[in-house]
Amino acid sequence: MPVMPETRDERIGAPGDPGIQRGAAVTLSSRVRRVTAPNPGAMTGPGTNSYLVGAGGQWSVIDPGPADGGHLKALLEAAPGPIRYILVTHTHQDHSPGAAPLKAATGALLLGRTTPHRHWQDPTFAPERELQDNDRLTLAPGATLRVIHTPGHAGNHLCYLLEEERILFTGDHIIQGSTVVIDPPDGDMAAYIRSLESLLREDLDALAPGHGTLIPNPRAAIQALIRHRLRREAKVLSALPTSQPADLATLVRRVYDDVAPQLHPLAERSLLAHLIKLESDSRARRLADGWTAAS
Repeated sequence: MPVMPETRDERIGAPGDPGIQRGAAVTLSSRVRRVTAPNPGAMTGPGTNSYLVGAGGQWSVIDPGPADGGHLKALLEAAPGPIRYILVTHTHQDHSPGAAPLKAATGALLLGRTTPHRHWQDPTFAPERELQDNDRLTLAPGATLRVIHTPGHAGNHLCYLLEEERILFTGDHIIQGSTVVIDPPDGDMAAYIRSLESLLREDLDALAPGHGTLIPNPRAAIQALIRHRLRREAKVLSALPTSQPADLATLVRRVYDDVAPQLHPLAERSLLAHLIKLESDSRARRLADGWTAAS
């Protein structure tokens, strides 16, 4: 899923994290290992992270990533024991297509949520059970995940909290070093900000993102993201004309003047999400030929 390099953090690894090592398992704790898929790029940053979570002889995979044979092999080799569950945070093309072949190889139970939206989605994803907010999964004795529904980046987005270690697996809801595109209609800026605010009520020690290394100081990181989105919203509002409407191409040049022009087509999607939120707040008005500030 596309990311926007608006809050770039160039650290290789947070404290306790040796950094991204594609093709090799990185041990983050006795219960958590990370395997990063070989799909780095403008859309995926350093690559999509898959996490092995469990204890003893029972393990699970969060976000099996793309349907890449080498990545599947690396996951199977890194698992300290049989894989019992396959979980996905959401069904964008870099996070869930590996689920079907991994299930075929392991017989693991496949869990997550589907979405009616097809853009950027994985059509092969078919969970055996749809997870709900606040579901709890006992992966192994001493390894429990709580499901937190976090719509915004995608309507079916889930985060998973490893309760014993207070590590939150955030998928694309929060990633290290960048912000993510919010792409309507599946992407919803108002829902995204509400989901971020809801995470401030959680007792967290670290964030394990779908792209990048561990993020320490979760509360500060979440607050910084909320501030960033609200600052961008204020910039959108100040850029809106009061009379003659402005189209998206004009507004994106004003609002994302700190972003490289080649990324403006992606930025335009998040701009639209901001405008839809402002429209619902009665602060922006949509006309046939563009947008204005609400009178």
